[in-house]
Amino acid sequence: MEVTASRLATEPFLRGMPSGQLDALARTASEVMFPARHRIFADGEYADKFWLIRSGYVALDVLVPGEGNVVIGRVGLGGLVGWSWLLPPYYWAFGAVSVTDVTALQFDAQAVRDLCAADREFRDEFTSRLFQVVRGRLLDTRTRLITRLHDTSPYAVA
Repeated sequence: MEVTASRLATEPFLRGMPSGQLDALARTASEVMFPARHRIFADGEYADKFWLIRSGYVALDVLVPGEGNVVIGRVGLGGLVGWSWLLPPYYWAFGAVSVTDVTALQFDAQAVRDLCAADREFRDEFTSRLFQVVRGRLLDTRTRLITRLHDTSPYAVA
């Protein structure tokens, strides 16, 4: 199915983005499907794509020595998966696995970087949205760490 600007306009991540910018972005996108338990990408691999989740859930994980892959977050409907493609050296800093069957809009990272380089207004709009996602993920991680540390704190009252 062809990805159009009107279709992109319904995505929470892109809602309210100018139509001309959505037209350009639509040309970098395709629809993909991943079966449950499919590794979409792994920590350290080259980051050349990113995804907006249309259905299903994706687990984000990191490889912890001695423990294997540890889930650090989940992304569902409307969520964005992947931002390591934006800045050099373009390698994933974590991994992603589909928890359920997933349909997503997949974007060509180089094409989006080219759009950012060619159009300052697009770059500012797009990266502002992307950094809001990064901010949210960092706040979620902070909350999980505080909760985990509080539960194991040597200062906890028994």
